Amino acid sequence: MFYYDNKEHHVPHIHIEYAEHNAVVSIPEANLLAGSFPKDKLKLVVAWIEIHKEALLADWKLAVEGNAVFKIEALK
Repeated sequence: MFYYDNKEHHVPHIHIEYAEHNAVVSIPEANLLAGSFPKDKLKLVVAWIEIHKEALLADWKLAVEGNAVFKIEALK
C-alpha cells in the first residue's frame, strides 16, 4: 500500500510482488487490477485479503490521507 495512491486505480487496492511478478489487487473484491501473478500465489493473496479486509480498508483510508498505517499480520 502506498501513500496518496488513489489516482490511477480509484479503488482501495494493494500492490503485491512475488519473484519477478508485480500486480495490483483491489481490496473490496480482491480482483486483479493490473499486472500478472501466478494463479496459485494469487489465491493465497485473495484469502489473506478476505481475512484482513476490515484492517486493509482502514489502512487504505489512512494511507490515502497520508497517515501512518497499522501493520497487518502476514499469511502464514
